[in-house]
Amino acid sequence: MNFYLIIISSLISLTLVYYSQKYFLRNKRIVKINNRSSHSVIATCNGGLAIFLTLFIISSWNYLSGVTLFDYSLLIPLAIMVVLGMYDDNKTVDFKLKFIFQIIVAKIIVDNGFIIDNLHGFIGIHELSNILAQSLTIFVVVGIINAINFIDGIDGLALTIISIFIISFEFFMKNYPEFRALSSILLGSFIPVLIFNFKKKNKVFLGDGGSLLLGSIISIYTIFILSNQYLIKDEYDINKILFVMSILIYPFSDISRVFFFRIIKGQSPFVADKNHIHHILLRFIKSHIIISTIIGVSTFLTVLVFQVFFW
Repeated sequence: MNFYLIIISSLISLTLVYYSQKYFLRNKRIVKINNRSSHSVIATCNGGLAIFLTLFIISSWNYLSGVTLFDYSLLIPLAIMVVLGMYDDNKTVDFKLKFIFQIIVAKIIVDNGFIIDNLHGFIGIHELSNILAQSLTIFVVVGIINAINFIDGIDGLALTIISIFIISFEFFMKNYPEFRALSSILLGSFIPVLIFNFKKKNKVFLGDGGSLLLGSIISIYTIFILSNQYLIKDEYDINKILFVMSILIYPFSDISRVFFFRIIKGQSPFVADKNHIHHILLRFIKSHIIISTIIGVSTFLTVLVFQVFFW
């Protein structure tokens, strides 16, 4: 990890979170409280904006200085997701339109060279044809974006799961400086958002802008893990598919479960409700931070279990 980048991104993110929330409050752009809300205080959806702007500012500075931290073209699909999510936070976007934009973003990511073209022997499959590889990659990107969006229902949960993913990604990676810089910027930018997320009043939420942004980022990380460029440390004998499955087991378990029960009830799988795993836990445990910690620790232990028994 680049601790210098973590500190710089934390300071920039803190400044952006603080002043963007003041702007949101001044213009009364606050989260409406309804029967699905897990909060009862004033909150704003500027967390995702702060994270993206932190990434954009640091990237722009280094780009103008002639320094390449990572593939800056990735900022284009990420920006699309942030704008779409922020518009949805304020005006509400039909899920079909969101789905179309997610497919467009997935195709842009594929065209940037991020594609799943090899399953590394999973269920006996290795290399994939170009059409199958592109189709699978788009499906995975859209699936991950929605899975992350679905778990963003209580304070700190989405950022906790994503932080565990990024830290695990870095821990097992042999060496790839570009992603190391990106990971450092992201982890640093998360810290102020988490702090403001757990405040007793004037909370800061990721919002759809944040969850769609982070879902897109995690999909890029996932595709990279499954590429030949991602090299795992010699001391770990890891199947890449199982590695990804172990880290993303919670969001995919939750979205699969919710979709199943909505469909058997004759409802649209995209109609919001309060039947997510974190909502069920909230009925028994009233603390968001405790629930996020429980799910985060469970995710971490799942990674360890997969390592011991499957790798």
